[in-house]
Amino acid sequence: MAEGLSIALPLSISSRDGAYKVHDEIIDVAQQSLKMIILTSPGERVMSPKFGVGVRSFLFEQNTPGFAARLRTAVAKQVTTYLPYVRLNDLIVSSDPGENTISLQINYSIPSSGITDEFMFPVSP
Repeated sequence: MAEGLSIALPLSISSRDGAYKVHDEIIDVAQQSLKMIILTSPGERVMSPKFGVGVRSFLFEQNTPGFAARLRTAVAKQVTTYLPYVRLNDLIVSSDPGENTISLQINYSIPSSGITDEFMFPVSP
């Protein structure tokens, strides 16, 4: 039987963990959870219709000064609601309108574990 904090997504078979690969570190769980919040569209998760930012819906918006602020606010609200153990320290939004891509540079911490981390998350259609 696998022992870990959560199942790693996408699902993959692991000879070490048992049936499926699992995350052993809280930092891996936090990154996976942040990615799920960002990529899931509201209404997509069963029994939790308000879950998710739906970042792909932002891909085709006008790149106005308020665009990055709206996306940062949406992510911060979701993290506060669904990941109370994570503190979002900084979120830098950059976009390439010609390519319809968004890059999110996410700086976060897990205060209870004393962990601070940062990762870049590109989103394209």
